[in-house]
Amino acid sequence: MTCTPIVFLIFNRPLETMRVFDKIREVRPEKLLVVADGPRSSRPGEAALCRQTRAVLDRVDWPCQVLTDFADANMGCGRRIVSGLEWVFEEVEEAIIVEDDCLPDPSFFPYCDELLERYRSDERIMMISGNNFQNGASRTSDSYYFSHLPQIWGWATWRRAWRHFDFAMSDWPQRRDSGWIKAVANPELDRRWRQYFDYVVAGKIDTWAYRWMYCVLARNDLSIVPDVNLVTNIGFGPAATHTFVPDERYVVPSRAMEFPLRHPTTVKPCHEADEFEKVYLHRLTLLHRIYLRLRPMVGLVRPVLERTGLWARLRAAVVRLRV
Repeated sequence: MTCTPIVFLIFNRPLETMRVFDKIREVRPEKLLVVADGPRSSRPGEAALCRQTRAVLDRVDWPCQVLTDFADANMGCGRRIVSGLEWVFEEVEEAIIVEDDCLPDPSFFPYCDELLERYRSDERIMMISGNNFQNGASRTSDSYYFSHLPQIWGWATWRRAWRHFDFAMSDWPQRRDSGWIKAVANPELDRRWRQYFDYVVAGKIDTWAYRWMYCVLARNDLSIVPDVNLVTNIGFGPAATHTFVPDERYVVPSRAMEFPLRHPTTVKPCHEADEFEKVYLHRLTLLHRIYLRLRPMVGLVRPVLERTGLWARLRAAVVRLRV
């Protein structure tokens, strides 16, 4: 049983939600906070899928306080996750956060438990990640290392860290014009992150993840990264909101963390791991380059394509295409 509250972010995928729920069920949390977005009016049948997904909670069969924050109408990925986490951190001081497409190894939960307690008062640490994207390479003899690059497919954090989050990214124009990002990115990432952040602030990309990433980067703070991958993303495909272009660099099988944890003696980023990730994980295929060029236009044409049924066919075709 885990004593740390678990946050479960769900939407419209009952099958994936059930798989992740079964992993949560194994650790029997004392408190489960569930955040759900509402159905989109442009998607026939989505209301039923949302109801089926929420019904997964009826399977809670252990002593557990279940708190829910369900939206009646669709708020979008950005606003819904952020408003949900704001609600969460009004209720609890710290939490483990999993989405409906992030399948954790059971050892992910005690790993987060221990590190949430160990670094609870360390303002240098913003989050604990369950992801490792080092392509199988071990970066330390310890159980984990520190990184400037946040990954959020299964993570944990504290109220004291979340209070720094600014949805509007108010200081981004000033930071962009100062050239700040050159100090934390290589030339390719400098260009791409500036583009991403511009799109996010302009409302062209509906996401919370880039906003949280910006928060961590702007503060020059750290994320904890396990030396083995603890969470696998099972959500790539036509039903995904963002991750419908498959990429084997991101679909990493999970492994069990060994206990007791071996803790680093100092708190400093692993530059070797960060530099590898900047190149390996952010290298774009031709398909991704085309997608990023077209992405700002998607929001304009998507409602029309959804009404005609072409959107689902287009996404399915992209999933089948390998570049």
